[in-house]
Amino acid sequence: MAAADTDAKLYTLQEVSEHNNSKDCWLIIGGKVYDVTRFLEDHPGGDEVLLSATGKDATDDFEDVGHSTSARGMMEEYYVGKFLVPLGILALAVAVRYFTKSN
Repeated sequence: MAAADTDAKLYTLQEVSEHNNSKDCWLIIGGKVYDVTRFLEDHPGGDEVLLSATGKDATDDFEDVGHSTSARGMMEEYYVGKFLVPLGILALAVAVRYFTKSN
């Protein structure tokens, strides 16, 4: 489902958080939403690693492990859409960036 990002479905944290078990497991990584349900049994770190990353942005968890290029390439087949960042958080990020940038 890796068509153009402009056509991607947008998901909120609440929507993604509803997919939080071994029969329906979605993750947010790098602003993208992945349905990793089919990958749970094959994940080298075990399914608990993926299940513990539901309901939040798992980007840091993913990056901290140092996944291989082939692992990153596999992600495309599990892609279901983009993560819609709540406007309040986005506004806060812009404000922090604006007020902390050095001149």
